[in-house]
Amino acid sequence: MTPGTLVLLHSPLTTAAAWGSLPEALGAYEVVVPEITDDDRPPYAGRYVARAALEITKAGVRPPVVLVGHGGAGPLLPPIGAAQRAAHRLVGGYVFVDAELPPPAGSSRLDQATAFGAEFAESLKNGGRFPDEEPPAGVPSRPREEDFFTETLPMPQDWPDAPCGYLRTSPAYDGLAAQARLRGWTVTAVDAGHFAAVADPLATARALTDLIAAL
Repeated sequence: MTPGTLVLLHSPLTTAAAWGSLPEALGAYEVVVPEITDDDRPPYAGRYVARAALEITKAGVRPPVVLVGHGGAGPLLPPIGAAQRAAHRLVGGYVFVDAELPPPAGSSRLDQATAFGAEFAESLKNGGRFPDEEPPAGVPSRPREEDFFTETLPMPQDWPDAPCGYLRTSPAYDGLAAQARLRGWTVTAVDAGHFAAVADPLATARALTDLIAAL
């Protein structure tokens, strides 16, 4: 597909700096990179979604919009997409970059963390945040309390409403990429680590461009 605008959504555990110079490497596209840091109290997911929707509207994006979520932003793409539909803005697709998948209704981030094993899920209660690597220099991490991980995540009943794709950049996310493939999504991979947008923006841009074209 040919998007009007790519919206790059960072994980709630980092900041927009986690996208590195990827927005510039995606020069063929119109790109919007919201910075969302006021989701610092409950309802965490609701605040993230509301701020993302506001920033997308303020940016004056051109539809169709492709929502691209990294890491912990993945489970929030469906409600952000629902907000776009409510604003009569066409969503052309969803792309998950080393991201957790949208959960079943009533699930929390802690439930989703079991995809990385029980040990990692338990580590979230003790300050653990990433299953494979910590953010590189220049990418702040955002510590979260246990209630962030145990909060029930919102999930629209009518999702997905557009094609979905998964870009795996770290082997730690092989299991989630396999789940995405079982859902019939387009899946591709580039080996540059979880923070591939920082480590190798050109290779990440090529992989992302090819994936979006295949949606």
